[in-house]
Amino acid sequence: MSDMTTEKDPFIERLFNIGAHFAFSKSRRHPSMSPYIFGVKNKVEIFDLEETKKKLEEAKKFVSKLASERKNILFVGGKNEARQAITRGSESIDMPYVSRRWVGGTLTNFPEIKKRIDRLEKLQDERDRGELGKYTKKERLMIDREIERLEYIFGGLLSLKELPGALFVVDTKQEKIAVDEAKRKGIPVIALMNSDCNLEDADYPILANDSSITSITFFVNEMIDTYKENLGAKKEESKEEKKEDK
Repeated sequence: MSDMTTEKDPFIERLFNIGAHFAFSKSRRHPSMSPYIFGVKNKVEIFDLEETKKKLEEAKKFVSKLASERKNILFVGGKNEARQAITRGSESIDMPYVSRRWVGGTLTNFPEIKKRIDRLEKLQDERDRGELGKYTKKERLMIDREIERLEYIFGGLLSLKELPGALFVVDTKQEKIAVDEAKRKGIPVIALMNSDCNLEDADYPILANDSSITSITFFVNEMIDTYKENLGAKKEESKEEKKEDK
C-alpha cells in the first residue's frame, strides 16, 4: 500500500482520518495479525487499510444477508469505549446487545437466560400497566429493585427471542467468553479486532483500531447502516410484490 496520507481512495482516507490504522506495539501483536501490518510509526504498528477495507466489505456482505433473512445480530462490546456506540446502534434497529459484562451461559444456556429475560419483560409490563398497586409498599420496593437489577444485566437482551444469527463483537480478546460460546453454538462472529487479537476468533474479522471511541463508533455504524439498508430494501420488495398481486 502506498503512503496512507496520500492514498487516493476516499474511503481509505476516511479510515485513516478516524484513526482506524492504529494497532498496538509489536510486542503485543498476535502472530495471526502479521500479514495485515503495514508498518510502524512512533513504535506503534499500523494496519494496512486496504486489507481493513476488504475485510469490512466481506463483513458487510454477510450483514446484508442476515438483514435480508430477518436474522438478529447480537452486538457485544462491554469496554468503556464501546458501550455508547453498541447501545445506540443496536437500539436504532431493535437488535439485542450486551454493553456491560457478558453473562456466562447467555448462548450456551440460553433457555435459562430466556427465563430471566421473560421475567424482566413480565415485571416491566405489570409496572407499565399499573398492576403493581395490588402489592404492599414493601413488596413494590422489592419488585422495583428486581426490575432495576434485571434491567442492568439483561436490559439489552429483551429483543433476543431465540439464538442470534450472528454476533458482532468489539475486541474478541476482551469478549473471549462470548466468542467461545458463539463457537460452541455454531454462531458466526463478526468482529472489530486490534492487533492483539487472534484472527481465528472471528469468521468475519475487521482489522482496525478497537480502542478508540471514534473508530469503534464508525465500524458499529457501518454494521447498523448496512443492516438498515438491506432490511428496508427487502420491505420495499415485499410492497412491490403485493401491488403486483393486486
